[in-house]
Amino acid sequence: MADTSATPTTPIRPEMQTCIDVCLDCARLCEETLTQCLQMGGPHADPRHMTLLRDCIVICDASARFMLHGSELHDRTCAVCAEVCDACAASCDALGDEMEACAHACRACADSCRRLARD
Repeated sequence: MADTSATPTTPIRPEMQTCIDVCLDCARLCEETLTQCLQMGGPHADPRHMTLLRDCIVICDASARFMLHGSELHDRTCAVCAEVCDACAASCDALGDEMEACAHACRACADSCRRLARD
């Protein structure tokens, strides 16, 4: 008989599903932005900015996965995700209008994760 103890026993709450969707969208947009920034070069390819984009991709994906599998630790990953997304948004804002979509996605993710981290 298969062990299903890691499977959530309760359905995902709507606010958590929203956060999962926002996290995955942010990770996708940061991935696209990373590629765009590497192509643009100059300050867009600054190592600190590249690291923030990569960190954002990883933590957004991890946060979504923690919520999807019902981890009791999702509040902690959400708190870190909000912090990383805030930093990534600020980095994108500093580079100008062409980074606006990424900054917006990061701020939306930070807000959503911050709400769940308080639950």
